[in-house]
Amino acid sequence: MDAWVWWLVAAAGLGIPLVLTAMPEFGMFAVGAVAAAGTAGLGGGPVVQVAVFAIVSTALILVVRPLAKRSAAQLPQMRSGVDALQGRQATVLERVDGQGGRIKLAGEVWSARSLDPEVAYEPGSKVDVAEIDGATAVVM
Repeated sequence: MDAWVWWLVAAAGLGIPLVLTAMPEFGMFAVGAVAAAGTAGLGGGPVVQVAVFAIVSTALILVVRPLAKRSAAQLPQMRSGVDALQGRQATVLERVDGQGGRIKLAGEVWSARSLDPEVAYEPGSKVDVAEIDGATAVVM
């Protein structure tokens, strides 16, 4: 059998643990093996084939892996429950001041108080939810 066939067999063999373990590094090695198969098909010697395999695999690991990690870290987090209410806008139903009041937030009536005790919001005005403190929305 020709060397390029062996490299393709190696690429397929590296693809199996990629699927079973979900480790992308195996995929990068498989791409390196395909590149080495191409080199063998073009007449490159065994040393050149191994060098191409090593260079392509290493380059992919050094470049793609950090990009993938950075991309995964930047995915927006799904907020739920009271965390999803922070930053939302609400409508004042009853005067809200440092002592209390009522707002309509996400279709529900909430007790609320002003973040700044010196500021009061009149019914009908729009406020932003700064945080949720127990069952009370702290607004500004």
